[in-house]
Amino acid sequence: MPHTTSTAYTVSYSQDVQGWPSFYDYLPDYMGGMNGFFYSWNGGDLYRHNTNETRNNYYGEQKHSEITGVFNLQPLNIKLFKTMSFESSAAWECTSLFTDLNTGAMLSTYFVQKEGEWFTFLREATQTETNFRDRSANGIGQANTVVGPTDAVVITFDSDSVGSILSVGDFIYSTTPATPPAVTGAPVFVGVVTALVRDKITSSTGVVTLPSITIDTVGPYPPAPAPPLSLPFPGTVPAPNDFILFIKDAVAESHGARGYYLNFTLKNEDTTAVELFAVGSSVMQSFP
Repeated sequence: MPHTTSTAYTVSYSQDVQGWPSFYDYLPDYMGGMNGFFYSWNGGDLYRHNTNETRNNYYGEQKHSEITGVFNLQPLNIKLFKTMSFESSAAWECTSLFTDLNTGAMLSTYFVQKEGEWFTFLREATQTETNFRDRSANGIGQANTVVGPTDAVVITFDSDSVGSILSVGDFIYSTTPATPPAVTGAPVFVGVVTALVRDKITSSTGVVTLPSITIDTVGPYPPAPAPPLSLPFPGTVPAPNDFILFIKDAVAESHGARGYYLNFTLKNEDTTAVELFAVGSSVMQSFP
C-alpha cells in the first residue's frame, strides 16, 4: 500500500529468521516481483531494482547503508568492551555506541587496518559534563607555588614528578583542602594544560627545578569553536596548597565502555559495492 507520511520506511521480511530484519530508505508507492526482477513505482514512474551501479541510490536520491547490532556475551556479567573491529572491504563509521552506562561514537578515520581487519580502541562520546568518578580523572597533588599571567599560570609541585599520565591538553581542576587535611567541596575548573615539566630536575650546580604545569585559564580551548568538553572559561586560578587534579579528554583516551551489553550502529556512505563480513570486540569481565 502507498505510504502516507514523510517518516515512513520500507521493511522486508525474511523467511530464514521469520522476522523483519532490514529497513530501507526508499519509499515506493507500490512494489512487486515479475520475471525474476523486482519493480517499484514512485511518483508514477516505474523502476527496476538491482540495475543501478551507484549503490544506495533510489529514485534519484543518494542514501547510505547502516547496520545495528549488539554484543551481549554472558548477559548477567558487567563487561568492559575495549575495542571494536570489523572485516569489510571498506571503512565504516560508528555513529552510535552505547551500553547501559556509557555512550560514544567513532569516525571512520578512527579505524585502521590491521591484518585485514578494521580496528579501533573504543572512545567515549564528546563530554557534555564533568564526572569526577570517571577513570579519566586523576590527582596530581598540592600546589607549591602559583605564578604567572592568567593565560600562562605556572603551578609547581613539591614532589619528584607530576606523573606519566598527565599531558598537554588535559583539563585542570582544583579544590581547597580543609583542616584536618581532607578535600572538601566540588572541584572548580582552572584551565587547560599548555606545557609541563614532568620530573624534578637537579642541575650540576645543585639548582632544583620542581615539576610544574602551565595552564591557560582564559581559553577558548583550541581548536575553536568546538571544544571536546563544555569548558567554563574563564577558569579560576588556584591558590598555593590547593589540591590539583586533572581530567583527560574522553574522546582521546581509550578507557573502553563498561556495561552489560554494547549496542552499535555502523554507517557507510560509499557509492560502490561494499561487503561487511563480521563485527567483533575485545571484551573482558569488569570487576568493581
